[in-house]
Amino acid sequence: MSADFWAGYLSGAAGILIGNPLDLVKTRLQAPKAAPTLEATTAPQNFKSHFDRAGTLARGATAPILGYGALNAILFVTYNRSLELLGVNPVLPKNLFKVWCAGAAGGLATFVVSAPTELVKCRAQVSTGNTSSWSIARDAWKHEGVRGLYYGGGITSIRDAVGYGFYFWSYEWSKQALSTSNDTDRQTAMKVLLCGGLAGIVTWASIFPLDVVKTRVQTQLLRSPTLSEAGEQRGLPQNESEMYAALKRKRLSSLEIARQAYQSEGAGVFFRGLGVCSVRAFVVNAVQWAVYEWMMRLLR
Repeated sequence: MSADFWAGYLSGAAGILIGNPLDLVKTRLQAPKAAPTLEATTAPQNFKSHFDRAGTLARGATAPILGYGALNAILFVTYNRSLELLGVNPVLPKNLFKVWCAGAAGGLATFVVSAPTELVKCRAQVSTGNTSSWSIARDAWKHEGVRGLYYGGGITSIRDAVGYGFYFWSYEWSKQALSTSNDTDRQTAMKVLLCGGLAGIVTWASIFPLDVVKTRVQTQLLRSPTLSEAGEQRGLPQNESEMYAALKRKRLSSLEIARQAYQSEGAGVFFRGLGVCSVRAFVVNAVQWAVYEWMMRLLR
């Protein structure tokens, strides 16, 4: 495997380990409280309430740890190869428009991993029971096959293409603006951390409304720990297969989700959780870029 594959893989895994607790809060703020429908709630939620026990800190982390390393590896390999195809040196890219295009291509390529990973992660994070990532993936596969794991994949791919375009663009722009030829190793390392953190904030600010809709699309089927509880709440058939089919028929499209959210909760709903996400994005992406740059120097 190439150096950028392993550098991307390890940096992605490191980012998930650091950022999962805040990512859990972000997902729960984005998702509607009612289950399994999209009925809105305006009830205040304090930060502490999202961490009901120690195990909550790691909820939903299994799928990202396994998947996000692979996602990051695909992202960086595709990004670097796209830059080469566009005639740009990946080590020191000067054309920021081509950087954005290469980043968007990399983001689109991650769809194969990001769609099922996001679906399992979000459903695990909003679950109020002890539902595991494995059981969520198993249920989706059992009732709908591969298509079930890729539910919400359309809006996920759009989010990733746009977001990663701005991700690489903002990182390279800030690095070129701040770096000088006289920088010491320590100064370079600090600037990598700063530029990586800024890139994370810019990325999420550019796609946050899309991410809110994506979260609601992927979690609308099940917001309770088990199918049987969902059936009891909604008066649905108690046979698991029939119940799943009944819940499935109640699904809304991305546009319907966005329209309903706006009508019931206003425009602010599309930015709910952005503050928490920005803090997480700065920390996670600062670490990710530092690990990536360090691994690339080591492996080269």
